[in-house]
Amino acid sequence: MDDVHKTNAIKELKKEFETLTEGIHNKDELERLKVKFLGRKGEIRSLFGKMKDVAIEQKKEFGAGINDLKGFVERRLQSLLDSFSVGSSEKDNKNYCDLTLPGINFSIGHQHPVTQVIDDLLEIFRSLNFDVLGGMEIEDTFHNFDALNIHKWHPSRNAQDTFYLDPEHILRTQTSAMQIRAMESGKLPLRIITMGRCYRRDASDATHYPVFHQIEGLVVDKNVNFCDLSGILTEMMTGVFGKRVEVRFQPSYFPFVEPGAETFISCPFCNQKGCSICQNTGVIELGGSGMVHPQVLRNVGIDPKVYRGFAFGWGIERIAMLKYQINDIRLFYENNINFLEQF
Repeated sequence: MDDVHKTNAIKELKKEFETLTEGIHNKDELERLKVKFLGRKGEIRSLFGKMKDVAIEQKKEFGAGINDLKGFVERRLQSLLDSFSVGSSEKDNKNYCDLTLPGINFSIGHQHPVTQVIDDLLEIFRSLNFDVLGGMEIEDTFHNFDALNIHKWHPSRNAQDTFYLDPEHILRTQTSAMQIRAMESGKLPLRIITMGRCYRRDASDATHYPVFHQIEGLVVDKNVNFCDLSGILTEMMTGVFGKRVEVRFQPSYFPFVEPGAETFISCPFCNQKGCSICQNTGVIELGGSGMVHPQVLRNVGIDPKVYRGFAFGWGIERIAMLKYQINDIRLFYENNINFLEQF
């Protein structure tokens, strides 16, 4: 092979390579081009195979030309590869877009169902002209037990049921402690609600959990009675379920109310005809309520001959489970996104 043919072969192959690189748009095409020119049976390897036909005095120059071409091809291929790859710097990534990647789903967060019920209750009671009080999750035994007529022998005061921090301080077992603090203020008449977390040593199951939320309502005035309590609870549950419900009372014992009652509402899901939610009874139990015990009033310096009051304390999770038809309280605390995004 003469010198002219040698030079032309290298130039023509270089020109062909440059032409082909202009049509490269992805890594797969780039890989095929690499195999064509640098593979074991590629074009550059073929040029090296022609060395045997080159005159001895021209072999050095011809070999150098092939090596230059090989270096040029390798650098150009690497440059193209870099342009198709995600780099490590902001400059490298700025204009990169892999259209073959799947899209990204952006989800919007949801309010927790317990939070939704709390917001509903706040709106309802503010419309009824109730004041909303905060509360302390660490309480002393006087406000949580003694002032509420819960004597030393009462089983709820046992360490098996209550989280004691020391002999005089506990994690509150009920929001009823805020009744005492509100009445101690001496600002009468009173019309308050308070909501927050409570703690009990309950084993976890479908209806019990060591942490739960309660709503506590208290009204103290000169002329209040069970009819007033019934009216407030009717408005409360009608607002929660969005349809009129009836409130019923069944006599029951609670140390801090006299008379006390278990409170039921007519089932808002079946209109008292009977369904799986109300267990075919037509009514649903929600919690305790009653007239404030005269001794509780005396404990905070209120004369029970002048003032009377009523109170109720219900679990907010219980209300949320009914409203959203959830059958396991533990679901509220598992942070399962698939569960929470349903609300």
